[in-house]
Amino acid sequence: MSELLTSAQMRAVETAAIASGTVTGLALMERAGAGVVEGILARWPESAGTAGRAVVLCGPGNNGGDGYVVARLLAVRGWQVRVKQLGDPALLPPDAAVNHRRWCEIGPVHPLPEVASSGETAFEPDIVVDALFGIGLKRPVEIAFDPARARVVAVDIPSGLCADSGRVIGERVLRADLTVTFHRAKPGHWLAQGPAVCGALRVVDIGLAGTPVQGALGLVDAPDPVRLAKSPEQHKYGYGHALVVAGGAGRGGAARLAARAALRVGAGLVTVAPTPGALQENAARLDAVMLAPVADGEALGRLIADGRLNTICLGPGLGIERAKALVPVALRQDDRSVVLDADALTAFSDAPEVLFEQLHDGCLLTPHGGEFARLFPDLADRLAAPATSGPAYSKVDAVRAAAARAGCTLLLKGPDTVIAAPDGQVRLHSASHGRAAPWLATAGSGDALAGIVTGFMARGLSPLDAASTGTWLHVEAARSFGPGLIAEDLADALPQAFRALGL
Repeated sequence: MSELLTSAQMRAVETAAIASGTVTGLALMERAGAGVVEGILARWPESAGTAGRAVVLCGPGNNGGDGYVVARLLAVRGWQVRVKQLGDPALLPPDAAVNHRRWCEIGPVHPLPEVASSGETAFEPDIVVDALFGIGLKRPVEIAFDPARARVVAVDIPSGLCADSGRVIGERVLRADLTVTFHRAKPGHWLAQGPAVCGALRVVDIGLAGTPVQGALGLVDAPDPVRLAKSPEQHKYGYGHALVVAGGAGRGGAARLAARAALRVGAGLVTVAPTPGALQENAARLDAVMLAPVADGEALGRLIADGRLNTICLGPGLGIERAKALVPVALRQDDRSVVLDADALTAFSDAPEVLFEQLHDGCLLTPHGGEFARLFPDLADRLAAPATSGPAYSKVDAVRAAAARAGCTLLLKGPDTVIAAPDGQVRLHSASHGRAAPWLATAGSGDALAGIVTGFMARGLSPLDAASTGTWLHVEAARSFGPGLIAEDLADALPQAFRALGL
């Protein structure tokens, strides 16, 4: 699990390091600028041996100071560099002012107007370095700088993008081809519009202490294969028995997708419980997955009285009325893990509080954006409102608040999937920056994800860990299969994803 730091947390880390005397602000600024130059040469190695041309846009704060270091180090390498300063250089913070003076010994500083500015025909750069505002942006950016054909490199975060939410503040943002950030990535590099605006992302070590920050957001990465391995001494009953409650005739596909995924991730046994009239239909499509007809709540209660059924999944293809009848029965067994998806969530959209009153800490809700909005309309409206100042309200904020309100773990699906536990822990998985899987935008992929997390919960993982591990594997299975993926392929692609982990 990698650590993501908000702008406030990052500033606190820097302030503590400087206060301890282990490093100076000037030294951090020098390392940051050097890291940007290294990032440019690594991203475009063909520019390493040539005298390139760069325009460096320096802002009124320490981000601008980083820009002056970049300009100086590029000039030392033989680049032609033009520097533009936004605002009065006399008002720069002390460390930035030092680097401004150092640059002035090499070349001039040109003013960058607050109003629109465009690329100059007399000096066409190969690289535009955006060192205007950095992670502390609080207001919309009014500058419209046209980089023409130049590549744009953002220092820390593209100007106009909120580092905490990944949302554009106002209407303008300077899109980057490469973003170089320092010490730790920020949530905005991964959330919302962040991945599209940032381009390639590079995190540079600038010598700050690696002590974890309390309350930091966790970025989900490859799970520990030891935790997912099966013991040769264990039998199937040691890995749990998952129950996927299905709907009526002609509606069983979603539940079958979930059931097969649960079995593939290692649940010892999986049973699908359709209506009695749909039993034959499901029997024709399932082999290793068992079947148990459930007509109503009373029948479900009898079935789950068997304590070996330790995890119940309700929602995929369940039907609204059937969900209203069966979800309360499943939730009465508070010693069982419960995954609620799709219809099991929509069934309570008229009275979400009725659902919340029944939930317990062994539950996991897995809504997509529409289902989330039906259960938490106020949070969804706030998230959808235009971002006019920073730090902007983020998907992390919304999911954390929703998990606290519901009293259980919640996974809000999307390219940037956010998972929150009711105690405030939050994890982010973003299918971007090299892990994009756009072919997951296909019918049934969410049902397969519900089955994956159900399988892990049956194996004993907590809702938070099951959701985190399941989300990563869901994307990894899609990436291993590649374009042309349909939901039926996901369960069959899971073994390849496991093998890639060394299992």
